[in-house]
Amino acid sequence: MKTFTLLLSLTVFTTCAHAQNTAPEILEKPWAAQWITTPDHSATAYGVYLFRKTLELPAVPDQYTVHVSADNRYQLFVNGQMVSFGPARGDLNHWNFETVDLKPYLRRGKNILAARVWNEAEWRPEVQITAMTGFILQGNTAVEEPVNTGASWKCIKDDSYAPLKLSVPFYYVSGPGEIRDFSRHPRGWEGTDFDDSAWPAARTLFRGLPKDVLGPFGTTNVWMLRPSGIPPIELKPERIPRATASGLSLPAGFPEKKQDVIVPAHTSVNILLDQTYLTNAYPVLEFSKGKEARIAMGYAEALYSEGYRKGNRNETEGKRLIGRTDSLISAGSERQVFSPLSYRTYRYLELRITTAAEPLVLKDIYSIFTGYPFRMNAGFRSDSPELNTILDIGWRTARLCATETYMDCPYYEQLQYIGDARIQALVSLYNSGDDRLVKNALNYMDYSRQPEGVTLSRHPSYTPQYIPTFSLWYIGMLHDYLRYGPDPEFIRGKLEGVYAILNYFEKYQGADGSLLRVPQWRFTDWVNDKDWNAGEGPMGRDGTSAMLDLQLLWAYQTAVQLEGDLGINRYSEKYKGQAAKLKATILKKYWDAGQGLFADREEKDLFSQHTNALAILTGAADQQKIPGMADHLLNNKALSQASIYFKYYLHRALIRAGRGNDYSALLDKWRENISMGLTTWAEMSDVDGSRSDCHAWGASPNIEFYRTLLGIDSDAPGFSKVKITPHLGDLKSATGHIPHPKGRVAVSYQLVNGRWEVEIDLPEGVSGSLVWKEETRPLKAGKNRWVMK
Repeated sequence: MKTFTLLLSLTVFTTCAHAQNTAPEILEKPWAAQWITTPDHSATAYGVYLFRKTLELPAVPDQYTVHVSADNRYQLFVNGQMVSFGPARGDLNHWNFETVDLKPYLRRGKNILAARVWNEAEWRPEVQITAMTGFILQGNTAVEEPVNTGASWKCIKDDSYAPLKLSVPFYYVSGPGEIRDFSRHPRGWEGTDFDDSAWPAARTLFRGLPKDVLGPFGTTNVWMLRPSGIPPIELKPERIPRATASGLSLPAGFPEKKQDVIVPAHTSVNILLDQTYLTNAYPVLEFSKGKEARIAMGYAEALYSEGYRKGNRNETEGKRLIGRTDSLISAGSERQVFSPLSYRTYRYLELRITTAAEPLVLKDIYSIFTGYPFRMNAGFRSDSPELNTILDIGWRTARLCATETYMDCPYYEQLQYIGDARIQALVSLYNSGDDRLVKNALNYMDYSRQPEGVTLSRHPSYTPQYIPTFSLWYIGMLHDYLRYGPDPEFIRGKLEGVYAILNYFEKYQGADGSLLRVPQWRFTDWVNDKDWNAGEGPMGRDGTSAMLDLQLLWAYQTAVQLEGDLGINRYSEKYKGQAAKLKATILKKYWDAGQGLFADREEKDLFSQHTNALAILTGAADQQKIPGMADHLLNNKALSQASIYFKYYLHRALIRAGRGNDYSALLDKWRENISMGLTTWAEMSDVDGSRSDCHAWGASPNIEFYRTLLGIDSDAPGFSKVKITPHLGDLKSATGHIPHPKGRVAVSYQLVNGRWEVEIDLPEGVSGSLVWKEETRPLKAGKNRWVMK
């Protein structure tokens, strides 16, 4: 029980620890500490390894700061207490280390530093890039030098661990379950009383090297170390409120309250626990006795009916759990504690227990929520309670899709895709104002750029995947940060990547500017209509596509805006010319005057919301065409329909077309999710059959409630000017605020006796404008008040 009871204090401590100063030589010179690994086993095979170091202190110093990292992952203990875990995920050229002040955990006399390090090898999650098993700990100054990793550290393999493969008929790359045989675990290994005299010395590899520091023989070794750019991950206890069982009577209040549950000898029971909402968490199971009892712990976002249909997520009758599973074998001792090495994603947790000759006592089971430590710093209130429910679900979705990186989904992939992350980043900025994970995402997307110029679709990821259109969305994401983020100069350093991406696409443009046979996965959206193929929109016989041309057009336009906002004129004229040519081609090739729509391809036989939304957003459609196109987007069901993901762009187009007051009426897909018992937004529009129940690309209402309904938008780089254009629709009362780089922006709209009482509060030093029924009024810093029709 010690490990996770003490883990609860970790977040508060490490937040302080990361504020400690790092000695300059830590980033500028080779480390004295050596990477160490297992002495007796393959460094590239699956394994969990335990490291120990004894430290004698005549007195506890005022500060004892260390820098720590590992491959794949580590947990660091001091005198039995966990004080850090990581490293934050990266790639070999950008390998993160954490910085921790150990002083609060040290004592005079004997101290034990211990680390659990694991390498999941071929079983590892797709997001986990690796070289080999390794661990490193470097003291910040000469004071901490005695704990530098080297031959004085000891190491053994923990043979109680083995991987448990998950086989499901979906794309799943989040890692294995665990098989744990507690009879083989060296209990108490992290504490001061454990006898490690028989442990061998760890095997040394080579000195640690900070990124950009040259190593011996002109090398960089393997891991190019750099400090993690994100704060410590949040950990928070959660009790599980509901449980049902077959083959056993559960005591009243279990598991919401800690109490013993005795499973008799020679018995098989199933216990289904319901967290009541989806969570990312470390489940913690404490149990005693029950020698050789078998416990399977299965995790699922929802239960399944036949044909992998989920139905209402609150319903369990006649359904079964299919998902990642951990398998435990009891040693028969007191107070055995299981918690997996990596978090699990679940609403439902199933215990399948089979005892042998001795009863098993379940002492407790609960969850430790984990995620990036976002704080909700925005607020919204209206006369429509439903809107607040949508916001709450969207925020939970966004939080579960953010840990050390953004993720498309926490259960199945855990991968940072550009298309998803663009929406997630804006949710972060509008709801929290914390831009650190946004910057981290933009950095890794830039790191993934290939020699040809295009980025990978996702990074970190050990299998290269190319979605060229996501490189175009990356340019849009850079502009989003430039306008809404607090550090516009950060984007200046990314412009070379923009130029490289556009150079890549230029190679595939024909004489008229249209893209021809762009290679790899040309994903736009998940649609199952005619001639859509695995997310790719319909292609013409000549290999061209309106969707691809429009996305490239938007990228050219955005690149011009980036240079203009940053006061640069390097390629703007070229890009303006490219955009003008492509815009004329799009109008000539794809506009169908009879339909009043842009077609998906030159044959003019297929039409979609996607193509026409992009035509509005890029200005390919002139003002005369837009009203009719908007009517089609709202009412024409013969168009290929946007999924919950691409509705972000559909809604932006309708707002551009003057239909912003319809926004709250456009949320039927989100209402369907709620009616089917989801507590996060499903990946697919087919809510019943959606693989993932948690995809933050569906959290766009957490942007638009503030940007569209309340009307709060940026009107200059760094949000230095504010433009307020509310679209209240049928609302009679709406108030809210968002974080701003200089404070917060707050608005209030109240319909009283047929007139609107409007109040807008801007931070000091920030000005802007209010657009109210096509009339523009200036805004000053501080409070601005009007009564208007």
